[in-house]
Amino acid sequence: MKLCASLLISILTFGGCAALRSPAVPSHPVERLRYDIDRLLSDTLFILARTGIKIVSLKTGETLYERNSQMLLRPASNMKLLTTSTAIGLLGKDYQFRTAILTDTVLSPDTLHGNLYLKGYGNPDLKSADLDSLIAQIKWAGIKAVTGNIVSDVQYFDDLYWGAGWMWDDEPYEFEAFITPLSINDNCVRIKVTPGVNPGDTVSVSVEPVTSYVKLMNTATTVTDTALVPLNVTRLFKERLNTIIVDGQMLASSRPREYVLSVWQPELYASHLLKETLEDNGIAVNGSAQIGIAPMEAREIATHTWGFDSVVVNLNKVSDNLSAENTLKTLGAFQRGLPGTAENGIYETKLFLSQFGIDTTKFLMVDGSGVSHYNLLTAEMLVQLLTGMAQRPDLFPLFYESLPIAGVDGTLSSRMKGTLAEGNLKAKTGSISGVSSLSGYVTTRDGEMLAFSILMQNFLEGTRAYRMVQDSIGARLAEFSRTLAPRAPAQ
Repeated sequence: MKLCASLLISILTFGGCAALRSPAVPSHPVERLRYDIDRLLSDTLFILARTGIKIVSLKTGETLYERNSQMLLRPASNMKLLTTSTAIGLLGKDYQFRTAILTDTVLSPDTLHGNLYLKGYGNPDLKSADLDSLIAQIKWAGIKAVTGNIVSDVQYFDDLYWGAGWMWDDEPYEFEAFITPLSINDNCVRIKVTPGVNPGDTVSVSVEPVTSYVKLMNTATTVTDTALVPLNVTRLFKERLNTIIVDGQMLASSRPREYVLSVWQPELYASHLLKETLEDNGIAVNGSAQIGIAPMEAREIATHTWGFDSVVVNLNKVSDNLSAENTLKTLGAFQRGLPGTAENGIYETKLFLSQFGIDTTKFLMVDGSGVSHYNLLTAEMLVQLLTGMAQRPDLFPLFYESLPIAGVDGTLSSRMKGTLAEGNLKAKTGSISGVSSLSGYVTTRDGEMLAFSILMQNFLEGTRAYRMVQDSIGARLAEFSRTLAPRAPAQ
């Protein structure tokens, strides 16, 4: 019995140690790459979270790594890859977004006895400064006074100002600004808050652009010791008002803080800004800013254009949600007629993606930006898209140029610095609550371009730890070689 017991203990002891021993590090370059990525994903971060990954060589078509690549996951802003690739393919890099001013009355002699109509055709990047070029054309037409109103025409899109499944309590924030074909200043205002000089002083608040379209209620005070009530800057969004609320406390030693908030009815905001700018330029306007429809017989007297190539670079580099949604609805209007809708834009997107062999019945797309939690994609499908675009020399240059560059610009400007991925890896980031994603391209040490997609979700912590793992994978891909050993172990 003692001998049997000793043998059993020996078997369990040595067998257990063998089971706990780490497997030998593979010598084959691809197996070593898979080993290193598996190590990164063995972190306790991923016990509860879900991860889908696929990495493919664009040179050989070989799948270098995959994990849960066919699992449907929320893509967040990786959804923008679908929107932008389709828009590049269907609108074309030379497409021009237009904003026009029209009138249906006759000038007599320098007074316009009627309305001016400001009509939007989907440009998401129109700024207050762009109104100056429109007004210069109005002056050239000889108009010195307008007896009627300044009317915003938004018939180019439907009247759904949000995407399906967007969160109601995100309304006052810039990343969920209202969708309209007549957008200006990202449909937002910028708030700057500066502490007062002495304790008890009200803080100083400025609004950019300066406009009477928004009201300000400022009760925030300056303190010198401890701010017991945090500074709060918001809009009365539940009341559907353009009233900015600034309350709480701010330390006298604090630097100025800036906030960006959306505005309610941004199309009215646009006509309001145009009216104020006309008056600042000496053109009297008797009427008010309104929303309406330009008559069929109205003639165009001023136009502003903005290139789609600029829009798509801004869209992907900074992950601008408004640009994505306006582009999606513009696709619908351009391909299937007015009004432009998200549904028609999605229809065209799926039609476009099908040319890459993507089964469009196997994913769910409800918006153009990825804000909605309803969206569901797979890493495999995203790699199919990335691969298909890379094989289209007519489309790929602008698509590739639009992506953030690791350690250089956009949403990747501070990531992967000091690694071989810096200045090399180009990819679209994505973040919503409990979701972090990264999909794009990276070139290895051998000059081999890879397409990859990393989708992570269902975590409670912030995204930082998950982004660090993504960055480690990106750096490891950049140092991958089929002939040389890895420069250093993946961390």
